[in-house]
Amino acid sequence: MQRILQPGDIEALDHTAFTRVRLPEPGSLYTDRAARLAQLAEGNPIADYLRFAARLVRAQARVAAQLAPLSFSEAEVQQVARAQEHSMPLFPAAEHIAPDWRAVLTQVLDALEHGEQSSTKPVEPLPTAIAGLITRLRGMKGEDLDALAHRMVTRLALLQTPGKSTEADELALQPLVLAALQVTYTHRASHLRVADVPYTDPASICPVCAAPPVVSVLRIGGQSAGHRYLHCGLCSTEWHMVRVKCSHCESTEGIRYQGVESQVQDGETQTETADKSAGGKKDQQVVLAETCDHCHGYRKIVNQEKDPLAEPLADDLATLTLDLLMSETPYARAGANPLLAFAAE
Repeated sequence: MQRILQPGDIEALDHTAFTRVRLPEPGSLYTDRAARLAQLAEGNPIADYLRFAARLVRAQARVAAQLAPLSFSEAEVQQVARAQEHSMPLFPAAEHIAPDWRAVLTQVLDALEHGEQSSTKPVEPLPTAIAGLITRLRGMKGEDLDALAHRMVTRLALLQTPGKSTEADELALQPLVLAALQVTYTHRASHLRVADVPYTDPASICPVCAAPPVVSVLRIGGQSAGHRYLHCGLCSTEWHMVRVKCSHCESTEGIRYQGVESQVQDGETQTETADKSAGGKKDQQVVLAETCDHCHGYRKIVNQEKDPLAEPLADDLATLTLDLLMSETPYARAGANPLLAFAAE
């Protein structure tokens, strides 16, 4: 006999029956992301940048595959225990930049410049602007690189707006610097156990590195099927959060979903945001903006149920049109994509 579960029964269920935390798997993470970026570049208004991002991610994949297995020091083990005791993130990003990140940066830049070797197709030269950024990074002193990395991670984690003194070309360096930091943070997170990762308060920050999520994603397959996860742009950890709950302020009221609606007027295609509740083609969109009337923020939600190949950072980057449209609304974006030179609001 079947019965309807009452609220008290639901709360008493074993919440470990599904995957609470999805730790990164670098062996597939970067290759899947690069493939998705290349796919989404076709016909996209920012196709050239998406192809560059795919090349950068492929460079990350080659470097990540060469990193040695990681073992945690006694101090790091004690840090994990303290974090679990106090429901804190394990290794806050700005306080735990890996000492060898500069070596990883050099390797990522090398792999980016050399591209993928092929006997049938020569390596395409990088755009002059990108080559200039690489030259600048190679010429910086170690302590200056460390300070630059700390500023970028802090801006990303705290959603700080770069001040007027921030040079425009420093913002342009961010995808390259953060690409190296992603590799180091993701490598460390991949060596954790799910049991190591605490429940954090607030639940809207990464339980591993304390960075805000870039997007949320509705997963398919296995124990994760049908569940919504927040995706960290720094260490690639994902953690569960129930649907229809603001991933920024955790409010459950005033949650709406905005999609891109296209109309043809006078022979030209016009785009605008429209509430998903209106139905129609928006219900089939892979990426929507989840807005909150409580904090007036929004974060995109990527739906693998609509496209099994959807990838959080790639699909977010490829839907900048939605961000441009959302900039005309009262909602401000929460969480920045490390693959893009960003200026957080």
